[in-house]
Amino acid sequence: MFTTGAESLLHQAREIQDEELSRFCSRIVKLLQKDPGAEAVDALRRLFLIISATKYGRRLEKPCMDLLQTTLCSPTCPEQLQLLCAAILREMAPSEGLALSCDHIQNSRTLSLAASVLLAQGDRQDEVRNVGQRALQLLEARQPEGPGPRPLLPVLSKVVSLAPGTLPQAQADLLHRRLVDWLRYASIQQGAAQPSGGFFSAPRTRQPGPVTEVDGAVATDFFTVLSTGQRFTEDQRLNVQAFSMLRTWLLSSGPTSAGAADADDRSELEGSTLSVLSATSATASHLLPPQQQLRAGAFEYCQRLLEQSTRRALRRGDSDLQKSCLVEAVQLLDVLCRQEPSFLYRALSCLKALLGRLCGDPAQARALLPIARFLLSHGEAAAVDSEAICQHLFSSVPAELFPSPMLAFEFAQFCRDSLHLFSPDQGIFKPSFPSLFKLLAWHSPALTSEFVVLLPALVDAGTAVEMLHALLDLPCLTAALDLQLRSSPAASSERPLWDISLRPTSCLEGFRDPQFQGLFQYLLRTKAGGITKRLAPLHRLLQPMASCARVVQCAEAVPTLLQVFFAAVTQVADGALTAQLALVLLERSNFLFQVPQYEAQVHRVMSSQFLALCRLRPALVVELARDLLDFVGSVSGIHSRERMFTAVVWAVGEYLAVSYDRRCTVEQVNRFFESLEALLFEVTQSRRSATLPPCPPQVVTVLMTTLTKLASRSQDLIPRVSLLLSKLRALPQGPAMGSAPRDEDTDTIRTRATELTNLLKMPSVAQFVFTPGTEASTPRFHRDANTALPLALHTVSRLMDREAGLPVA
Repeated sequence: MFTTGAESLLHQAREIQDEELSRFCSRIVKLLQKDPGAEAVDALRRLFLIISATKYGRRLEKPCMDLLQTTLCSPTCPEQLQLLCAAILREMAPSEGLALSCDHIQNSRTLSLAASVLLAQGDRQDEVRNVGQRALQLLEARQPEGPGPRPLLPVLSKVVSLAPGTLPQAQADLLHRRLVDWLRYASIQQGAAQPSGGFFSAPRTRQPGPVTEVDGAVATDFFTVLSTGQRFTEDQRLNVQAFSMLRTWLLSSGPTSAGAADADDRSELEGSTLSVLSATSATASHLLPPQQQLRAGAFEYCQRLLEQSTRRALRRGDSDLQKSCLVEAVQLLDVLCRQEPSFLYRALSCLKALLGRLCGDPAQARALLPIARFLLSHGEAAAVDSEAICQHLFSSVPAELFPSPMLAFEFAQFCRDSLHLFSPDQGIFKPSFPSLFKLLAWHSPALTSEFVVLLPALVDAGTAVEMLHALLDLPCLTAALDLQLRSSPAASSERPLWDISLRPTSCLEGFRDPQFQGLFQYLLRTKAGGITKRLAPLHRLLQPMASCARVVQCAEAVPTLLQVFFAAVTQVADGALTAQLALVLLERSNFLFQVPQYEAQVHRVMSSQFLALCRLRPALVVELARDLLDFVGSVSGIHSRERMFTAVVWAVGEYLAVSYDRRCTVEQVNRFFESLEALLFEVTQSRRSATLPPCPPQVVTVLMTTLTKLASRSQDLIPRVSLLLSKLRALPQGPAMGSAPRDEDTDTIRTRATELTNLLKMPSVAQFVFTPGTEASTPRFHRDANTALPLALHTVSRLMDREAGLPVA
């Protein structure tokens, strides 16, 4: 949220018109042409605010654009002005008027600013290649003065990520060697203190001491990102920056980065030779090619980080840095072992020892994710079983650490990136969906897109019904997790983010009540159990929490997840599972957690998916005849679940036919007809109830159409339908459908009744129209006026108009 002053400045910047902006650019040109000072800095800041505050692209005059580029590349220009010019040009990207070139830039900091502008212009492979080659040329020059090579490393990292393999072999090998030097041979002495300029400063300057470990011990091995000190030298800063770009460079550096693909073709002797060479002294490692030298140096660096991560940090910041570096080191080991399989067994020995230490420490859960990914990737090659760590992850981490947003996101990313590694024989990933749903329930806005990808992989024919219930109860799970946190002993010391305005006293008492313990344990389970329990008592208990912001956000994600679920389950569902899913939709349409707007949105998805299931398997209408009759047997169902009721009635009229299922009998058609006839009569002809809302006209028209379809298949019912339709054609103003009916609704019902009556006067045509063959279900038979179905409808209309005495065109 912006402050009032910031909002005012943004509003002013957006309101500036093109004429005023042009005059302001002319003023900037004059300021930059003379000796620029504080006034020019202030003007450039204002220009940056104007350009960045507007959503549409601003256009600057060519003299201003040219002068901004000239100022950016000027070696004598103050750094502050260069930064502002680069920021403005980046906001203008992509820009047609850009004539910036990095070919003649000699300063590494200036090149990094110019490269940020050039790389922001879009997918220009030649421009990316030129920037990378120029950065490597400056890196090779080894200029004694200037800012040094540090500003070039982010440029190279961006270049290889945008255009992998574009750098020439010789230049890539140059960076390989430089990275090895920066990683392995940085000084282990702290940087010298800058003299203060006082009278006694020079003689009393102390010699720099050695760097230390995070636990305060003097570092005896080479410098790493986890080494500490008061001041750092330039090569130590290069060491840290080289480590930060190392994984990106290894994954996409140069034309020889396909070493992982060729690794399987190497002989066992060659692999053992590489392993011996990389394990020996630095002199022997120089016998390797440059890229393999870098891999060997990176492997040694990661081993050093794993050793440093076991030390007890003296400061909280160093402890957090240890966890982050541990995660990065394991990810680097994964990359290195894929590119050099000879590292695998040495890496496994380190990770096994690390794993035993981390599994018992919940604070180190983030580091378990890359270790699990490593074991999943390389476990088969190294004959190591990864099932134990995966079992620990899926059962413990989401259940205990779900409030952590960072861990939840990384866990979802781990699952998404490891989908191809989970073996069906393990039986761990898919049955763990109740545990994963805890992350989704608590962080639904952030993780919805991740679970849109994960859900199809989680859906299984054996757990599909249980998963559907879990998705429908997801807001209820959010409320239960909230209560679990509030009732936990740690809630008083570390309060997670929840709605402090809500005080669910009765809900907390119910959470501790033994009467509800079984239902809460089922809702908070960590593994699929194959059974489903009715959670209606919990819905009533947790109702005071339905308006909680986190619950409402979770409820908003459920319709999207339901659509993804049904799109996936229809690919694996057989007839029995399809019938089970349809029954769940019928049952749960009346048992949903009462979150604002939740029921209406879920009913919309339920109705469309029920029709999709019936379209996939039309025999459902016959197989579930008793359940469907119970569903449409009362008027109250119309008002509580209108969309679902309409879908069920439409499906009965569409698919209750011998052409779809030979088990369909005349008795079944008659039973459905009598039930729907009584329902239609009740909602249109009986006295309006003061306790029930008016019946929607869409429901009335669907009921009329379904009854007509059924009568066309059992022609003994035609007189009864015709009598009912004649009453609806004479529907008076002010029927039972409402105290203040709209004229257009009544006209719609009358028009539909007239159309259906006309069709029933020719039963053979009605049967053809309402129950067409499979060949007539294609769009052509509905769109082409010369085909049978439109022609039949047109003929019936002409005949009915002639009987009514109307002129025929």
